[in-house]
Amino acid sequence: MQPLIDNARTFGQRPEEFARLAEGQSPDVLFITCSDSRVVPALITGARPGELFELRTAGNIVPPYPSEHPTSEAATIEYAVEVLGVKDIVVCGHSHCGAVGALVRGDDLNAVPAVRDWLAHGADQPKCDDPADPTVAEAVQNHVLAQVLRLRSYPCVEKRLTNGQLGVHAWFYEVHTGTVRARRADNDTFEAV
Repeated sequence: MQPLIDNARTFGQRPEEFARLAEGQSPDVLFITCSDSRVVPALITGARPGELFELRTAGNIVPPYPSEHPTSEAATIEYAVEVLGVKDIVVCGHSHCGAVGALVRGDDLNAVPAVRDWLAHGADQPKCDDPADPTVAEAVQNHVLAQVLRLRSYPCVEKRLTNGQLGVHAWFYEVHTGTVRARRADNDTFEAV
């Protein structure tokens, strides 16, 4: 913890670098990804403060659009699209994902009921021909595509997609290589960007 505290002490000693951030934010991209500590959107994309609006959830899950009970995820998506006017949304899964691995293996999650119930939002069990693969790459990629479909059903996203004002992208990040792969629309494969 001490290295984090030391950095926090020195971080604020460059106020001239951050003064413009007080004027507000206008990111062009909403970046939806996993809470996993190995996935750092600004590091992956090279974004500076104010360039990405982030939504991090266990397993990069986009829950179904709420009808009765609002969720923080839906509020974040709606705010990014309607208020901030982001032009693109990236849903980024990653290799070695514990959440998707648990879904693929059918792990018993009764000891962590909140995790179990959250992962139930993930849609169907992701297709995976090799559940023993520690990267769970195929399953994560299929899971990302399911989350993109779910995201497209949000009314604010659907409206902006129909009007050509929004792009939605599916990415897969390999934590063991640093490679980012993007979904090709013509064949649903993920290729290095």
